[in-house]
Amino acid sequence: MKRAAREQFDSWAESYDRLVLNRFIFRPAYRAFIEELLQWRQRGGPLRFDLLDVGCGTGGLAAMLIESKLAGRVAGLDYAEQMCRVARGKAAEYARDGSALFVRGDSEHLGFGARSFDVVTCSNSFHHYPHQSDVLIEMRRVLRPGGQLMIIDGFRDNVVGWLVFDVIVQAMEGEVHHATWSDMRRMFENTGLVDVRQRKLNFWMPLLLTVGTVPGSAQSQTARSQV
Repeated sequence: MKRAAREQFDSWAESYDRLVLNRFIFRPAYRAFIEELLQWRQRGGPLRFDLLDVGCGTGGLAAMLIESKLAGRVAGLDYAEQMCRVARGKAAEYARDGSALFVRGDSEHLGFGARSFDVVTCSNSFHHYPHQSDVLIEMRRVLRPGGQLMIIDGFRDNVVGWLVFDVIVQAMEGEVHHATWSDMRRMFENTGLVDVRQRKLNFWMPLLLTVGTVPGSAQSQTARSQV
């Protein structure tokens, strides 16, 4: 499953930013993340934060965050080396200060120390992960107290989503698994995340956003970000 995904996305890397999916799936997902991050700051989250984007692709979210001045540092991790290579090339223009880093890695073994990030995001790649509960445990490990985990993937709990993700996407991408609304909530809660919230995005290509918080206070993060 992992090998098939890597080969597929390596082959897509050069044309990835021109895919029609950017308009209907990828950019709406990035906008939803940014909306959540702005709301998080209003609730007391840090003004500047460190973010890890798992399954980062060509770094579209990182570019939006760095250019918006929202994030202090963005790290992107992807299993496909060609995706990382394209992302690094783009970052050489918009993040010359080194505020964006892209590495090839496995979502089950993130390669960062515990409590390294304030936010972890994952958009439209979670269905490629064969051991989804293990991935969530690893994502939580690298988050600081009060940190946010945000995952967006295909919403397959209505007829439209079932047709798009369980029929069409599976036919195109092979062995993938889009978790149900209730399964995503259960996995978040079993991982020890609290204040779990979910919402559906889009109609024709519906997406599910799930957000959870690591127990602990974000106040120390706010103070750190202002030093």
